[in-house]
Amino acid sequence: MARLVGVQQQTQPSFSLLPSSLSDFNGTRLHTQIQCKRRAWQTKGALQITASSSKNILIMGGTRFIGVFLSRLLVKEGHQVTLFTRGKAPISQQLPGESDQDYAEFSSKLLHLKGDRKDFDFVKSSLSAKGFDVVYDINGREAVEVSPILEALPNLEQFIYCSSAGVYLKSDLLPHCEEDAVDPKSRHKGKLETESLLASSGVNWTSIRPVYIYGPLNYNPVEEWFFHRLKAGRPIPIPNSGMQVTQLGHVKDLATAFINVLGNEKASKEVFNIAGERYVTFDGLARACAKAGGFPEPELIHYNPKDFDFGKKKAFPFRDQHFFASVDKAKHVLGWKPEFDLVEGLTDSYNLDFGRGTFRKEPDFSTDDMILGKTLVLQS
Repeated sequence: MARLVGVQQQTQPSFSLLPSSLSDFNGTRLHTQIQCKRRAWQTKGALQITASSSKNILIMGGTRFIGVFLSRLLVKEGHQVTLFTRGKAPISQQLPGESDQDYAEFSSKLLHLKGDRKDFDFVKSSLSAKGFDVVYDINGREAVEVSPILEALPNLEQFIYCSSAGVYLKSDLLPHCEEDAVDPKSRHKGKLETESLLASSGVNWTSIRPVYIYGPLNYNPVEEWFFHRLKAGRPIPIPNSGMQVTQLGHVKDLATAFINVLGNEKASKEVFNIAGERYVTFDGLARACAKAGGFPEPELIHYNPKDFDFGKKKAFPFRDQHFFASVDKAKHVLGWKPEFDLVEGLTDSYNLDFGRGTFRKEPDFSTDDMILGKTLVLQS
């Protein structure tokens, strides 16, 4: 069921190729004539390492979300893994469902290098002393943070960077493809500048551009935002029509992609979008979260954000626009394929995290109450 709060003029989405079936909670493939150009999939250089050989690997970050799953896969494949962190969080944590034996074996093999990555002198001295083969930069935001790493490791075999699909310039033509125009003024411009630095540095590099990441331990309020409202039995406020199309990718599938590019000559000096294969509307995502957590069909409230002043608070966790990217390049070039569809992935996240009573942020329903308190409420 759905209610519309406030009187608003309905406008057609700017992307006019959306079929009506997008209201289905599990997403759909968009059968459009917009395709990514395969000419951009030709590899630009050879990578002189093999994924099968054991490597001395440094992960910048790695204790919160992506790195937790990535480090386990790397250790399982026989690599020596060191996490570079400030030491403010435990270096490892036992995952839900992980046996004591598996966790003990993993944590005994994990190394830690404590420091602030913005202390460039320390970064250069400590990394040069260790002589790492491969760097995974999970938490880098600015190009200036990467330069000391490259200086410290002149013989680095591969630099693998976690960028963002947020670097793309907003466009009416979707999905975003790797060769699409980028936005130098986006809030992810630091990641874009880092990619440019890597491309000009001469190092063998690979950049991964996720869309929205979700899964157990997610510190961004993506699925958790919906789960809090579903658990409280509250209506879910969704901006405008609720037919905006977006895309999520499970953290375990992202970690697998990071493994796939290691030592892969086809990944040398290349950028790859990584996310789920299918797209979903905002309304559909709310229903998918309900299904994943075993909740009843949610009540959806549609509202016009322009009718409210939320101050600095964020009333909804997604960009209020169509935002999704093609993962065809990763599938064809890397042979990567996501394991989870949307409901399966959300179920995995719920069962291993929120459903066990764990979450990162307490619920804040203040913006919801502003929306629900609007005096004019229309039933639809």
